[in-house]
Amino acid sequence: METDCLFCKIGSGLIPAKIVYQNEKVIAFLDINPAGTLQGHTLVMPKKHYTSITDCSSEDLAAVMDTIKMIMPAVREISGASGINILRNEGKVAGELIPHLHFHIMPRVEGDGIHFEENRHTASEEELKTTHGKMLDYLKDKI
Repeated sequence: METDCLFCKIGSGLIPAKIVYQNEKVIAFLDINPAGTLQGHTLVMPKKHYTSITDCSSEDLAAVMDTIKMIMPAVREISGASGINILRNEGKVAGELIPHLHFHIMPRVEGDGIHFEENRHTASEEELKTTHGKMLDYLKDKI
């Protein structure tokens, strides 16, 4: 446990939260600052402190994903959502406020005012070709 990490304190029970599920590896609790107005925005995280997906053990990451899979239908049902976002902000510039690996389960409905579509562009064929080549080159020794 990182002693100055808010989420580590929640995971260890030092700070109360509206916990909807937990086991020895994972905890899921309601976000106190939910996106939109629907009920059920839930955070799911490993209890062990990781700052990135790449630092997380495969076992702990699988436990997180299994928990998301279990919790997501409950979020949809209690919120009346017609869609769900599973979101991971990786790093401060991406909107991560607490540097402890966690995922958001966000209930969505048409016109909820949450916009992920803004500031997108259509990539040119040349952009895609260049990026594709760079990605394949980076991954060739890792696969």
